[in-house]
Amino acid sequence: MEQQVIEQLHKFGKIMENEAMSNYTKMRVGGVARIILVPESIEQLADALQYLQAQGIAHKMIGKGSNILVSDRNYDGVIILLQHTLEAIEIDEAKAQIVVESGFSLVKLSQIAARHNMAGLAFASGIPGSVGGAVFMNAGAHGSDTAAILTGVDYLDECGTLHHLDNEACQFSYRTSIFQQHREWTIVRAYYQLEHGDKAEILAQMQEWKGRRVKTQPYAKPSCGSVFRNPLPQHAGQLIESLGLKGTRIGGAEVSPMHANFIINTGSASADDIMDLINLVKKQVKDAYGVDLHTEVELFNWE
Repeated sequence: MEQQVIEQLHKFGKIMENEAMSNYTKMRVGGVARIILVPESIEQLADALQYLQAQGIAHKMIGKGSNILVSDRNYDGVIILLQHTLEAIEIDEAKAQIVVESGFSLVKLSQIAARHNMAGLAFASGIPGSVGGAVFMNAGAHGSDTAAILTGVDYLDECGTLHHLDNEACQFSYRTSIFQQHREWTIVRAYYQLEHGDKAEILAQMQEWKGRRVKTQPYAKPSCGSVFRNPLPQHAGQLIESLGLKGTRIGGAEVSPMHANFIINTGSASADDIMDLINLVKKQVKDAYGVDLHTEVELFNWE
């Protein structure tokens, strides 16, 4: 990448050169990115997208890095990192409404909602991602999901132009949204309509769910969360566990002994180890049950 391009990118936020993407993903894998850009505002992000599009420079948005598996290959483009940025929030407790930027922590948002006596976000208290990632995936748990409480989304198109979609236009369904069909779009703001509730009851429910997660999911180990979407009405974890695949390892990657739909990095895994283990699990489930498992985790920079 030419030096004059790098100098221009400094106008759009903080720049890091030749940075390992493994430092910014929950799975702790990923090759080196030529540039990582951290914009300080939606306006800077819009200007950056406009510039990158005009220059034909490859780029990729990454939020908290909790639901993405990045290959070990180097990336000769720009990673736009939305960690510890784009976190503005507006709360209207009387109307039980929250407007929040996409870099905001989903766990933190669920806690804030509870403290303001707003019900509807408790399910998100154990999802370690960003608001943008939750919208993108229609993240959910405990029988609820993002689509059920969202009224609209602001996004930037590939040229940096701001648009708004209402809930219906987002085309939400199980773990999917219109944004997965338009990966050139960047979610920047979400509009939540919650319900009035009792803070003590909401916090108690969140604590109960936390207790279950600690006992059944490997949150102490690096992972991408649930690897596979559930092939409804079946559950991916149950199919994998029934084949005795808990504890199966390739290199430093392991099917979690606690929950079969989690693959963990035991400390030395490469991205290839993890991908090979994903493919092994998919093949064995297909051979045994004729079920095609589809990854819930996003794959980036693979051939």
